Amino acid sequence: MPGKQIHLEDPDWRLSNLYRIQDKKGRDVTFQPNAAQRALLSEMHSFNLILKARQLGFTTLIGVWALDQCLFRDNVRAGIIAHTVEDAEEIFRTKVKFPFERLPASLRRIVKARHDSARQLTFPNGSSLRVGTSMRSGTLNILHISEYGKICARYPEKAREIRTGALNAVEQGQTVFIESTAEGREGDFYALYRSAKAKADAQMPLSPMDFKLHFFPWWRDPDYRLRAEELEPEPAPFKTYFLGLERDHGVKLDDAQRAWYVKKAEIQGDDMKREYPSLPEEAFESALQGAYFAPQIARARKEGRILNIPHEPGIEVNTFWDLGMDDSTAIWFHQRVGLENRFIHYYENSGEALPHYVGYLRSLGYEIWGEHYLPHDVMVRSLGDGKTRKQVLQENGLSPVKVVPRPANLGEAIEMVRQSLSSCWFDLGGCASGLNALEIYRREWDGKLGVYKSQPLHDAASHGADAFRLFATGYRARSAAAIRPVFAKTAFRKGKRS
Repeated sequence: MPGKQIHLEDPDWRLSNLYRIQDKKGRDVTFQPNAAQRALLSEMHSFNLILKARQLGFTTLIGVWALDQCLFRDNVRAGIIAHTVEDAEEIFRTKVKFPFERLPASLRRIVKARHDSARQLTFPNGSSLRVGTSMRSGTLNILHISEYGKICARYPEKAREIRTGALNAVEQGQTVFIESTAEGREGDFYALYRSAKAKADAQMPLSPMDFKLHFFPWWRDPDYRLRAEELEPEPAPFKTYFLGLERDHGVKLDDAQRAWYVKKAEIQGDDMKREYPSLPEEAFESALQGAYFAPQIARARKEGRILNIPHEPGIEVNTFWDLGMDDSTAIWFHQRVGLENRFIHYYENSGEALPHYVGYLRSLGYEIWGEHYLPHDVMVRSLGDGKTRKQVLQENGLSPVKVVPRPANLGEAIEMVRQSLSSCWFDLGGCASGLNALEIYRREWDGKLGVYKSQPLHDAASHGADAFRLFATGYRARSAAAIRPVFAKTAFRKGKRS
């Protein structure tokens, strides 16, 4: 490196002078950490959870940093995980091998790789760096999991394999980076975020095995701005949004930043907050890809239909159920007030017999009950006593029970749910877990073909979504004349428990 004094013993110098990378424009340049990357290096913990906006360069930073550790420390085992083999090899080729192959010739003669392939480099000092979609075998000193939110959303079994395999291959005191944009409020990445956020908010001391949360919003990148001559009038909704950021969170943006955000949002649409979040929780607001009802729930929030809704005395309460055999049973509680379908409560449990759920309804103290909508499998008979589940529920006091037939076409039934949500209001607290189920209920991902399948993914969200589908396909509002004589009959009667 003519004209430069070389300080190979200084890791900070190496990271800013030794490695070549491809920048955002594809140019071959010397890597010099940007402000966000330097912040991560200075605030780094042993286990690091990075929630970020797009194009801040953390994959590049971690790739170069891991390579540097392998070159200048003995017996370091480093691994990088991506959600597909193609992505893993791309990261390896552009973020690891590119800088390695462009090291100064004098250094390359010393650190010539013993094993060099599309997925692994092994060095004379016993260190190695490899990539893949999972790493259960061996121990690791450095682990980087790229776009873990996407892995959790599309490949839940792969996420479980990473959690139980790769993360268990890293001993305490070693280094882990999990970095991702958000992908809905579900899965291990969101769970890790909530745990790390809670510890950060409480200012709890972190053990070597606790994840430290690092959040890097779009506005920390100096490149995310428009020049003065490119500025356009700011639409009113964005003015309100920017005012809220400053008033409630102390995020003051200049004209060029606001103009960039408005223009970028025109392209990104509903994905803007996920791809370029201003605040941590905002990153998880955007619809999960493949989600059936997320746009409708987002619209309900925007229109103010998710708020504190009390039970309305004198109005009957209807229920809509999904019955689980070996898993959860879910129940939505509904009142029809004028033209509004108000959902005032949601309950889900598992491992309980049917009388438990009838008892739970009775414990709520609602004085007037309407109709109880149950799926077609309520007519399944028990092998023990030959009774249907409908009979068991009725014997415990649930009446009247309306059986909703299995939909002839599931796609049409899902579309009916979408249409029905425009007339629905939800209690913010009482329906929180049910709303989450509706928001993340999604199509199953075909990892081999790289497309969504036509059928829904059966996971924890299915129960709440299936129960709500009974409202869309089975409920018909009754007239006041039809309701009055039913009030006395639909209150819970004392029945024989099975």
